[in-house]
Amino acid sequence: MLTQSFAGPINSFPFVRRHGKFCQRNILQKQCTHTARVQRQVTTATAATAPVPVVRPVPRSLSEIDNGKILGFGADLAKDHPGYGDEQYKQRRVSIAELARGHQVGEPIHRVQYTADEIKTWGTVLRELTKLYPQHACQEFQRNFPMFNFRQHEVPQLEDMSSILKSATGWQIRPVAGLLHPRDFLNGLAFRTFHSTQYVRHHSQPMYTPEPDVCHELLGHVPMLADPAYCDLVQNIGVASLTADEKQIWHLTKLYWFTVEFGVVREGDQIKGFGAGVLSSYGELQHMASGKAKMVDFDPFVPQPKMSYKDGYQKQYFVLSSFQEGAKQLLDYCLSITDPEVVKEHMNSLDKTG
Repeated sequence: MLTQSFAGPINSFPFVRRHGKFCQRNILQKQCTHTARVQRQVTTATAATAPVPVVRPVPRSLSEIDNGKILGFGADLAKDHPGYGDEQYKQRRVSIAELARGHQVGEPIHRVQYTADEIKTWGTVLRELTKLYPQHACQEFQRNFPMFNFRQHEVPQLEDMSSILKSATGWQIRPVAGLLHPRDFLNGLAFRTFHSTQYVRHHSQPMYTPEPDVCHELLGHVPMLADPAYCDLVQNIGVASLTADEKQIWHLTKLYWFTVEFGVVREGDQIKGFGAGVLSSYGELQHMASGKAKMVDFDPFVPQPKMSYKDGYQKQYFVLSSFQEGAKQLLDYCLSITDPEVVKEHMNSLDKTG
């Protein structure tokens, strides 16, 4: 949960299914070898003047990624938060957050016994959003949505949703107590892992939340993570983060924001939503389809605009021609900032661990 890249013709990517995982092996190996050769030439020519880079340890497993660096949205809610004056709600969030903090990688995710208010809130969000999906959600989302069997009278458990994803694309869910540090969150994506909250937004405003909650995570993110091409796009952002410096992490955070959170994709002569911030918001979906916002072709190499948190709906959306092309663009960017040997070693490690 975060609110605030691999080249060559994408059609040549030989997706190989292994134990439920999808990998891009042949094209990756060729591109990494070529990129490594170019980088060695550049390094030799500029070694005398280049500044000494900060060396960061590259996480070798999901267990090395800290899911405890929470930046906000714990029990100390801002005054404009719908639950600010509700002490019972804040304590409820604390108790759910503690379940996430106690989770160990490899163990089943703790099940939450959701209250009547929480179930009613989930049901309202699900009912209202499903009215808009047929017209405004991308075809991949609509194809995957039924496999999760979302029901209004039951808030889904992360463990159950994670099991479905593992079977579909090899991705999994890891619980988190709140807004995770961007580097840790993005690193998790490299390991085909999505960090998700478990608490529910305040019942007084079921169609609004100032931060991600389980409604946003499950309705916005999870169905898309059952699509292999989309998963490649997301993972490429994560792989690029493994050795990124602080400036690059901020750029990758924006790339994530304008694709995974608020991205749109062309389908013929129409624009459809695929970003979780669009798909989990009744108003944002309508706004995206209204034609009021500017539509800009996605380019990961150019400086990205300011991320808008509380300034209303998005003023512009970045458009992908397809998820395969988006994955290719982000692969190109990944290999422009990441040691190709690190990329290759990481992907091979994932293949071996299954």
